[in-house]
Amino acid sequence: MQTVLLVIHVLLAVALIGVVLLQRSEGGALGIGGSGANFMSGRGAANLLTRATAILAAAFMATSITLAILATAGTKPKSIIDTAPARPAADSPERPAEPAVPLAR
Repeated sequence: MQTVLLVIHVLLAVALIGVVLLQRSEGGALGIGGSGANFMSGRGAANLLTRATAILAAAFMATSITLAILATAGTKPKSIIDTAPARPAADSPERPAEPAVPLAR
């Protein structure tokens, strides 16, 4: 299930990149891309590409959320309180250990 969803997610990402790159530039970016010989020009193409972008973006977000839910489905939440020892270990000394190297006088 996760593999199929991941493949769909990658295909949606590639399609979304393609649709965004096909859109006409709004200008302002140092004069790049605003030429009159665009691949798809006109108001109808702009509406189609805008709708396609919105649909692909919504599907991409849905697959992202679904993949996140599937990734955490089998795990239990962990708390540091649950993993901490309940009492001190039995082999711990009552007083601190003597230093290994004698102190210089």
